[in-house]
Amino acid sequence: MAETHRPEIQLKVHSRRGLGAGNVIHPVEVESSPTPLLGAVHAGYQSQTPSPFREVKHFKKWFPWLIPSFVIADIVLLIITMYVNNCPKNSVSCIATFLGRFSFQPFKENPLLGPSSSALEKMGALDINKVVDHHQGWRLITCIWLHGGLLHLLANMLSLLVIGIRLEQEFGFIRIGLLYIISGFGGSLLSGLFLQSNISVGASGAVFGLLGAMLSELITNWTIYANKVAALVTLVIIIVINLAVGILPQVDNFAHLGGFSSGFLLGFVFLMRPQFGWVSQRYAPPPYSRSGAKPKYKTYQRILWIASLIILVAGMIGGLVALLRGVNLNDHCSWCHYMSCVPTSRWNCDTSAVSCVSEQTGNQYTLTCSNSGKNGTYILTDPNTSQLRGLCSQLCR
Repeated sequence: MAETHRPEIQLKVHSRRGLGAGNVIHPVEVESSPTPLLGAVHAGYQSQTPSPFREVKHFKKWFPWLIPSFVIADIVLLIITMYVNNCPKNSVSCIATFLGRFSFQPFKENPLLGPSSSALEKMGALDINKVVDHHQGWRLITCIWLHGGLLHLLANMLSLLVIGIRLEQEFGFIRIGLLYIISGFGGSLLSGLFLQSNISVGASGAVFGLLGAMLSELITNWTIYANKVAALVTLVIIIVINLAVGILPQVDNFAHLGGFSSGFLLGFVFLMRPQFGWVSQRYAPPPYSRSGAKPKYKTYQRILWIASLIILVAGMIGGLVALLRGVNLNDHCSWCHYMSCVPTSRWNCDTSAVSCVSEQTGNQYTLTCSNSGKNGTYILTDPNTSQLRGLCSQLCR
């Protein structure tokens, strides 16, 4: 009997190629060092991916331009915010006065080296009272492009570059861009439902959304990864550590949790990959492409896609309706505030807005904190409201 020899199938489909991918990914929400996670995760994926798959449409590399554009936009907006802030005019004292109107607020008022809360509010920070009472729902989106200061910006942008560029290379700018913005909106939504006494800014909710999408992408594409358990354990450890940092004071962990949850669900919707069997069959020449038709996606992938989309849409709509009605979820969950801050002997978690009673005698102003009774006396010449508010914030915090 003559032996039949099945020729090797070579797939040569040309497509665009992006820049070489980085080999680290780690959310450095609080200036933590990068960990070689994404390289480890995707090494398992690439180790069992034949080189032809990197040339076909479903596995090509994209040139990352959107994430760097987001970083540039955030930097420009911080510069504009500092210009609007104009510390020398609106505050009694400033840090780095050689910067002129771009100098920073006093460290006691803003330890992140940034503007005052009033300047952030003018630029579009999340203020629930304005969202509910003045119908300024756009603040749920604009707040994710603003930052509380230089340190805040550096931490978030480093995280975004390390995580986002690799994901954009793998999945393209459309899916990652939508994932980023929707996750940021989800973070703002949950933050607004729990933290209603202070303003909120920052891209950390959106960045945590990318991190959540990494986890769901690993789960939904489970069968095409090698070393999948090690990759999963590493990713979960990093997620837990970064969420645990959110229990420190002055960190909006509800934005982190809302962004992470939204990104996790969106990952099942946006980042689902076709199975290798379907791809090889699709690009194989006849008669091999007709033998034993394989489905593009596995059944569990389709189930996760449908379930995640339903949960995400229902959650977003329900949360938005509750927020616009002025619902405070702390009234329905007495322990939930511990997810954002756990009080200890070293710090407290009081997030109530500070206010002062002012008394004037000539050029002498006496400010008294409404919540603690602490007072301070200042010699001022015709101070404006912003200057008094800044002094109040320094005195009472």
